[in-house]
Amino acid sequence: MELQERTQELVSLTPAAAVKISALMAEEADVSVLRVAIEGGGCSGFQYGLGFDRGAQEGDVEFECEGVKVVVDPFSAPYLSGAVVDYLETIQESGFKIDNPNAVSSCGCGHSFQVEEGAEAAEVGGCGSGCSA
Repeated sequence: MELQERTQELVSLTPAAAVKISALMAEEADVSVLRVAIEGGGCSGFQYGLGFDRGAQEGDVEFECEGVKVVVDPFSAPYLSGAVVDYLETIQESGFKIDNPNAVSSCGCGHSFQVEEGAEAAEVGGCGSGCSA
């Protein structure tokens, strides 16, 4: 699939996130894309997944944002539409943070979220690692 400019419709990266992702990708062997996904689980129902991959899989949405090639699987895409990935490095917190307009509530840990009632959802579990209910 050809790279598409879809940053407004799907996921966008802040410049700070893109710099950190590019640096991390340079340290890894044999990776070429950032995979952004959601997974069932976490305190609130879904949790975010950020990771590196060798390339897109069949059905993935592919695009480039801030010089980083990004892929999102078709299941995750509707839940991530309009989300912004940022990287924070402050005295209080350090790491990636996702601002997702589709989340109606989030866990205190910031890694778990819930979507509007009635939205199609995968089977979800209890609290994921890194947060306490």
